[in-house]
Amino acid sequence: MKTTYRNILTDKDGAIAIVTLHRPKVLNALSHELMEELVQALTDFDQDEEVRAIVLTGSERAFAAGADIKEMSEETTIGIMLKDQFATWDRIKEIKKPIIAAVSGYALGGGCELMMNCDIIVAAESAQIGQPEINIGVIPGAGGTQRLTRAVGKQKAMEMILTGQPISAREAKEYGLVNKVVPNEIFLEEAMAMAREIAKKSPVATRLAKEAILKVFDTPISEGLLFERKNFYMLFSSEDQKEGMKAFLEKRQPTFSGK
Repeated sequence: MKTTYRNILTDKDGAIAIVTLHRPKVLNALSHELMEELVQALTDFDQDEEVRAIVLTGSERAFAAGADIKEMSEETTIGIMLKDQFATWDRIKEIKKPIIAAVSGYALGGGCELMMNCDIIVAAESAQIGQPEINIGVIPGAGGTQRLTRAVGKQKAMEMILTGQPISAREAKEYGLVNKVVPNEIFLEEAMAMAREIAKKSPVATRLAKEAILKVFDTPISEGLLFERKNFYMLFSSEDQKEGMKAFLEKRQPTFSGK
């Protein structure tokens, strides 16, 4: 039975799941309820054996223009700590399947942080990306200071976070923050194409590759290399490894089962 949500839309196209942020009146502002629904949808698709990749998108006007400031404006230190609102964000890191962000228009504040939580980012030329929290007297709280600095370097992160000024999709591409910049009309189509390409691969290898790449951010390189090696060895117990190598030798396309 398909779940009905208030703040997001979900769909499936073959092996691709599509999650669309849908609060158009507030430019997809990331309320607590929206984040709960988003994580639930991502978790459900992660457990769906038919799904091999997930596309996360918003509208043409806004991927997400930031957190829901109206919801947060009267919070207290203790209240916001007890609410533990970022625990929801932490659960996104637990999604095993690759998530491709299709970004158009505003990706600001929490929207930028959500985008950076994804594994691959396809941006429309219209995309405006930034962390403007300094303009309302706070700083990024969902990973912006950490992920943005890792992506673009200290100097650019300082500039973006301390001035609050966004950058264009083209500049984001130059700094390695997004993978691809495409015309506005085809940003979702390009993200879907990327997802379909990934969906052709072994789901087991894809999962272990994602795990190993994300390990870079948690460990020194020596530990990361050991983790990568362990995942590499583990794949030789999979049916997909046998099929992939056999198909290569037989000069045909492999048929991966995800086992």
